[in-house]
Amino acid sequence: MIDSAAREKILGWIKDAESRGGRLLTPLRVEGSSLLGPVLLENVPPDCPALCEEAFAPLAILQSYDSFPEALASVNASAFGLQAGVFTADVRKALLAFEELEVGGVMIGQTPTFRAENMPYGGVKDSGFGREGVRYAIEEMTEPRCLVINSELN
Repeated sequence: MIDSAAREKILGWIKDAESRGGRLLTPLRVEGSSLLGPVLLENVPPDCPALCEEAFAPLAILQSYDSFPEALASVNASAFGLQAGVFTADVRKALLAFEELEVGGVMIGQTPTFRAENMPYGGVKDSGFGREGVRYAIEEMTEPRCLVINSELN
């Protein structure tokens, strides 16, 4: 974790989720001043911060669904939308996820944390603004200018 305060915030979210029926599926490993081992929770109520906030931590939530559109709607119910990882071999579901998900990037068969420097990386909704990547860095450091010459003036 970035620091001990960030880790304590996430530990609070985990404790809150457990107190409201969430189940911890991994041993809770806390070491040093800011190390937090991977955490997997299930049955987390939808209004728990562990599920509805951006954790920026080694925290994952298992959530069941009855239909693929229901799973997509669950993702879209969030105020955040950085990236989504969708694991499916069904091309129709992959394309539907890309079309429907309100996120900055959809990774098929890959975790949502995947990125490469040459791809546009960034979120929508409350997950920031703009994009990172080579093209966007160059645009950020460039000042566009305009010159207009009326050729009829002599």
